[in-house]
Amino acid sequence: MALSRRSFSALAGAAALGLALGGSGGPGAPSAYAARSVPTGPPPPPPSADGRRHSVGFDRYSLLVDGRRLVLWSGEMHPFRLPSPALWRDVLQKMRAYGYNAVSVYVAWNYHSPAPGKYDFTGVRDLDLFLRMAAETGLYVILRPGPYINAEVDGGGFPGWLTATEGTARTADPTYLKHVDEWLGHVDAIATRHLFTRGTGTVLLYQIENEYDAHVDEPTGRAYMAHLYKKVRADGIDVPLFHNDKGRNGHWIPGSFDTGGEKRGWLYGFDGYPSPSQTPPDWGYFGSGGKTGGASASPRTPGFIPESGGGWFDPWGGAWSKGKGYAESRRTRDAAYERRFYLTHLANGITVHNVYMAFGGTSWGWLPAPVVYTSYDYGAALDEGRRPTDKLVPMHQIGHMLQRVPDFARLDRAADVKVRGLRTYHLKNPDTGTHIYVLRNDGDQEVSSALRAAGADLPVTVPARDARLMVTGLSLGRRKVRYSTAQPMLFLTAGQQDVAVFCGRQGDLARVVLEAAEEPLVTRMSQEAAYAYDRGLLRLTVPLGAGGLIGVRVEGDGNDRPLLLLFADEATSMRLWPYDTPSGSLLVHGPALLRTATVRGSTVHLTGDTVGETGLEMWGPHGIDGMTWNGRAMPVSATGSGSVRAGVPLPGVPEVTLPALGGWRARTENPESGPGFDDSAWKPADRTSSHSTTPVPKGQPVLFADDYGFHYGDVWYRGTFTDSTSVESVSLAYSTGTQGLLMAWLDGEPLGTHRMPVPDNSTIRRGSWSDTAVFPVRGPQRGPGRHVLSVLVRRMQHDQDGAARDTHKAARGLTAVTFTGAAPKVRWRIQGEAAPDPVRGPLNNGGLYGEREGWHLPGFPDRDWEPVTFPRAARRQGVTWYRTTFRLAVEQGVDASIGLTLDDDRYRSYRAQIFLNGWNMGQYINDVGPQHTFVLPNGILRTRGTNTLALAVLSEFTTLSGPGRVRLTLLGAAAGGVPVTPLPSPGR
Repeated sequence: MALSRRSFSALAGAAALGLALGGSGGPGAPSAYAARSVPTGPPPPPPSADGRRHSVGFDRYSLLVDGRRLVLWSGEMHPFRLPSPALWRDVLQKMRAYGYNAVSVYVAWNYHSPAPGKYDFTGVRDLDLFLRMAAETGLYVILRPGPYINAEVDGGGFPGWLTATEGTARTADPTYLKHVDEWLGHVDAIATRHLFTRGTGTVLLYQIENEYDAHVDEPTGRAYMAHLYKKVRADGIDVPLFHNDKGRNGHWIPGSFDTGGEKRGWLYGFDGYPSPSQTPPDWGYFGSGGKTGGASASPRTPGFIPESGGGWFDPWGGAWSKGKGYAESRRTRDAAYERRFYLTHLANGITVHNVYMAFGGTSWGWLPAPVVYTSYDYGAALDEGRRPTDKLVPMHQIGHMLQRVPDFARLDRAADVKVRGLRTYHLKNPDTGTHIYVLRNDGDQEVSSALRAAGADLPVTVPARDARLMVTGLSLGRRKVRYSTAQPMLFLTAGQQDVAVFCGRQGDLARVVLEAAEEPLVTRMSQEAAYAYDRGLLRLTVPLGAGGLIGVRVEGDGNDRPLLLLFADEATSMRLWPYDTPSGSLLVHGPALLRTATVRGSTVHLTGDTVGETGLEMWGPHGIDGMTWNGRAMPVSATGSGSVRAGVPLPGVPEVTLPALGGWRARTENPESGPGFDDSAWKPADRTSSHSTTPVPKGQPVLFADDYGFHYGDVWYRGTFTDSTSVESVSLAYSTGTQGLLMAWLDGEPLGTHRMPVPDNSTIRRGSWSDTAVFPVRGPQRGPGRHVLSVLVRRMQHDQDGAARDTHKAARGLTAVTFTGAAPKVRWRIQGEAAPDPVRGPLNNGGLYGEREGWHLPGFPDRDWEPVTFPRAARRQGVTWYRTTFRLAVEQGVDASIGLTLDDDRYRSYRAQIFLNGWNMGQYINDVGPQHTFVLPNGILRTRGTNTLALAVLSEFTTLSGPGRVRLTLLGAAAGGVPVTPLPSPGR
């Protein structure tokens, strides 16, 4: 399928527009995208579903949208990790406000497909809705539907049913490709409705496969990638495609596989998760070069990192975090880490940059891969409760700079510059003459030195293990900055004046020198600013943070438009919000977040968040004399800086009070362990062959849960045999994900519990664990007649398939059962989860008796259950359910992020599955951790109404079992937020 010119011809000039696009040429192929054809200029406007055709292309510097250069500053979020569609808009609006211009999203096959041929894109799985929201928010979309995604999710995103199919995944195996084509067909039918090229959405880039480093040099690997490429094109996806190379191997560069004769439709991308303890690597201009040098592997495409580490995942037990959880990841990969590593990327020519993760979210239900627990906070800039963290400071400052200072879209390496004590990168824009300096301190002590640039020795101080950016020769409209020791954050035209913002650390002395042919009229909006004019240079000196936002207005210097210079320290910069409207750009100062801005007539309507009482000031289109905030009219007055300022402060957030949890009722379950339980409706486990990678033991039936259609959560086995007189012990071999567990009973009497070990540093990445539990059969349990061996296996999740070895097909559940002293013939039956919940999806439920009977659902009649109080101190082997209800009354217009916290004596061995209004919000393992607080997303949580909470507790006989203390926790609150519609939560 040939590409249309409108899709990829993004060059300026008639000659460039006439060039055809035809197959993926390698690094030596002639380039149809000569850099000189697309000079530096204004970036494209924020994207939207505007109904217009658009072109998308690239050259070696950057992406090209409608002939304009675009630096993509993207952040990753996964809709499947936030099961409340209303909150998708909250996160997207925060991302846009904090400087991202794109969102990257995985689409998880297992989340949408409960069975072969069945697909669900409704409710919390509504991909169409998410893509509409992204367009409405003004964000480009990088779509990543796999089919394999990894992402620390069950099976790497493969559906559970795929484990029981023939064919080898991630190859050109025809059986596998048949399933893949069906999956991609459903995704692409949605994606094509949201392509930026068609003006019906903002999908800008599309990824096929992920971190595919297997079979690279084999025909099956090349045929597989070619098949995916042609399938996606045949489905109508006409934006650039790419793959995410695991590390920097030079895998799948342009020309490495058959693209059906197309050229210039393929980008090379690579990921990187450098440790905070290492020196930031050079993966471009300043690197080692060649195929394994990062961007140098594909010198005719822009530097592209589809996954730049914005945190790191944490395993069960928290071996990497030393038991501190994601707070430790956020501490070690903090704002300074982001500046050091991301500015280094920028210096190396990386202009397509996606941070993994911007918002991590929650691996709810049975979604998490074995290597992680429920929380997928990731140490991201937005935490799991959607709260902004200090890590947003550099994202905000750099992101808005890249969007509003076009010089960064086309940079060449310039002459080396030495600065004592600092690693220095020097770049130059060949069109504008702007010089960019990235100065990085890799040491453990603050460094103060001087940069020789623009004919002066510029003082520079960089804290330990941090970095900063400085510029010379930067144009601000028709003016030029000779040099600035403060980082430019943004430049825009607001009404009849230009506005530039410079930022830095609190206490820094910002020095900005403007070229001015004649002495200008300078008006200080703050007395902290100092200035002097001498021989064509206006020198400004401003102590950052001394009095909040500091402004200086410059006019009468031969330019027809005044320039307002604003100076902000880190805290102040986080209250500055640029926004583009059809009526013009505006800049808002004051609130904790600006969500939307709309100009109607002479009034600007603003929505956003506050966390405390604050002022409101806006620079915007000429003639604005009115403002509203969240629908409320504000008294305003004009200021000398050209702004409109509210006459009264914006209110803070009202107090949010949470109730204590009481009124608990309890009931024990696991009737399956008793000899008289009726298992006649269960499936006979009598198969003799399997598609699993786990061999079927000789002489044993297939006991693997997946082979019988049970893919998620707990699974029960009942084996019936006669005469246990001579049986001395029973050996139960089983295979699970990390922290799997087995419990066994003989004729209703506990035999014992076996657990897989807590992973340590050497086993963190192990996705499948196998062991054999050996239990003695005591005298009273021996005898003639019928006997029933009952086994409950908490199987945990499927392994991922990162090495393309079908490791997701490793067995889950029992694998073999043998006896010593005798060899009775056992007839096995198996039972796992019931039919998938039509609203909550296939990953919500496992096979516990209470789940199959609806004990987790709202409205289940529990009045005959035993009233209990917490903390509990029970001793039994098996499952106990606890239920209660609670009512919340959070004020309208308040976004309260609420969690559930469980605490107990860490030596008590039990685990709890948490259900809120029937939704499985995760698993707590008391003696393993490190997670104790579980985010309850609004929408599932009724913040103004009654909620049902259920805990399914698996306890061992070896220790007392809780729960201990169970309480609601306020994670944060803001006045504003987004409207949240309660999710359907059908009950009994």
